[in-house]
Amino acid sequence: MPLPTVTTDNLAQLLEELVARVREAEHAVALSPDGLLLAATSGVDEEIAEQLSTVAAGLRALAVAAGEHSGSGAVRQIIVEMGSAFLFIAATRGGAILAVLFAGDSEVAAIAYEVALFAGRLDLHLPPFPDPAPAAVTAG
Repeated sequence: MPLPTVTTDNLAQLLEELVARVREAEHAVALSPDGLLLAATSGVDEEIAEQLSTVAAGLRALAVAAGEHSGSGAVRQIIVEMGSAFLFIAATRGGAILAVLFAGDSEVAAIAYEVALFAGRLDLHLPPFPDPAPAAVTAG
């Protein structure tokens, strides 16, 4: 089965549709599991989008490690509550990561549902990312 063809333009368009459909959404980025920016909504400066991608990938990695070490299971979403905004981070089944910034007065349960729904939809438009290779261990 051929992998879906994805361009930065159509991925950005999907993110734009999410922000347009969910009024509380302010910005969105899609990134690879290692934090490489794949696409962002038009309202995000490129430098900020890249920084947000790095932060989202790092938070996701920390949450996955916490889940593994605590035996709590797979991470579904990460929610960061800030003074005037929420940052939602979710991964697709294929490994891509979605980070969306929402207004601080958003209804968290409704937004969590929207992010999960969109992450599933986004997965249909992206090829799967391979699992990262285990770190090499050297004898010392």
